[in-house]
Amino acid sequence: MRDAVSAPARPPRTGGAAPPDPALAEAAAAALEDLRAAVPLVQCITNTVVTNFTANVLLAVGASPAMTDIQGEGGVFAELADGLLVNTGTPTAEQRGAAYEAVGARLRAGRPWVLDPVAVGALPVRTAFARDLLEFRPAIVRGNASEVIGLAGGAGGRGTDATDGVDAARDAAAALAVRAGSAVAVSGPVDLVRAADGTVVRVPHGTPLLTRVTGGGCALGALMAAFTGVREDPAAAAVAATTVYTLAAEDAAAQAAGPGSFAVALLDRLDAITPEQVAARAGLVREGAAR
Repeated sequence: MRDAVSAPARPPRTGGAAPPDPALAEAAAAALEDLRAAVPLVQCITNTVVTNFTANVLLAVGASPAMTDIQGEGGVFAELADGLLVNTGTPTAEQRGAAYEAVGARLRAGRPWVLDPVAVGALPVRTAFARDLLEFRPAIVRGNASEVIGLAGGAGGRGTDATDGVDAARDAAAALAVRAGSAVAVSGPVDLVRAADGTVVRVPHGTPLLTRVTGGGCALGALMAAFTGVREDPAAAAVAATTVYTLAAEDAAAQAAGPGSFAVALLDRLDAITPEQVAARAGLVREGAAR
């Protein structure tokens, strides 16, 4: 049973930017309500390090995960699933083959999918793979700042670690959005979601503990794929996923003793968070057209 009592509000970290937009918070809340009613089936072609955590995050929030990532089944399942994530964390030949089948099926059907370019820019095989996948027009690209820069042609970071700030990736996000027609979500202390039309939304929630749990970012990519099952606008799906996830993470951090208890508490809070809490607490900021 989900807790219907609102958690205490925390002041959003807006950094002196525009004031929060209540309409964005209401939209994220409505998306969460619709997701729980629909229980979207989400295909995850993701890295082997994070499969369990990713599946549990999807279950906790109200979606249904399926780790269908072998050749011969990737495309078949992509035709059935409500959402698809392709994550390049452990890009074996088998996973790459399944991913090409899956994204090809989604492209032919005109259905959305999410690309999470883990460690792209730093390592050659996954970098070439992820850049090739852009030709299949992901609805959302989600990564840390260095991964977004690397996908757009820059150097990338230190493996999976970002060495760039979120604002350093604004131009790269814009370039990817134009090239693939995608919404681009850049994760960091204050997340940035850039819509294909140039509008930017800041999500000023979360906790550093997300960087100390294996799969903290990868699970967010899967959650975005879940929200594409209930929202046609990719940017709206990315904002809703980021908002729900980071608000739940704040709650989990408030009661956790460290990374281990945080991971468990995050699942509990994703299960418990209500649309009413999201609407009341989210301090989302719209910035208008990006550079």
